Amino acid sequence: MKVLILCTGNSCRSQMAHGFLQSYNKELIVRSAGTEASGELNEKAVTVMNEIGIDISHHISDSIDMYLNEEWDFVITVCGGANETCPAFMGKVKNRLHIGFDDPSHAIGSDEFIWSEFRRVRDEIKLEFLKFYNEKIGNHEG
Repeated sequence: MKVLILCTGNSCRSQMAHGFLQSYNKELIVRSAGTEASGELNEKAVTVMNEIGIDISHHISDSIDMYLNEEWDFVITVCGGANETCPAFMGKVKNRLHIGFDDPSHAIGSDEFIWSEFRRVRDEIKLEFLKFYNEKIGNHEG
């Protein structure tokens, strides 16, 4: 089973979703990419994932172009707000899904508020991707 998670920058939400999905099943082939991949992970995303025991520090921020020639069972876009353009994936895909989340890297305010936004979005991603895994993948493995 191959899953590609897409966002714009591939530094935060898609990376957290990638980490969660891989943690649910090490046998899955999970990749994440962005239309404007930054080449770096958001340090706060790495930190809030470490807080719950998932290490994504070894992930890299990849361009969507790297994956266009592969076939995917699922391509999931995780971009959120109206000001954000969700990537369109033109490769071979069996199932396309959108599970949107706010971008915590755009949070403005005190340090405490910004960290709370990263944790809130992390927890939303955990819940939504566990639901996705249980409903779409868990029953089809084997």
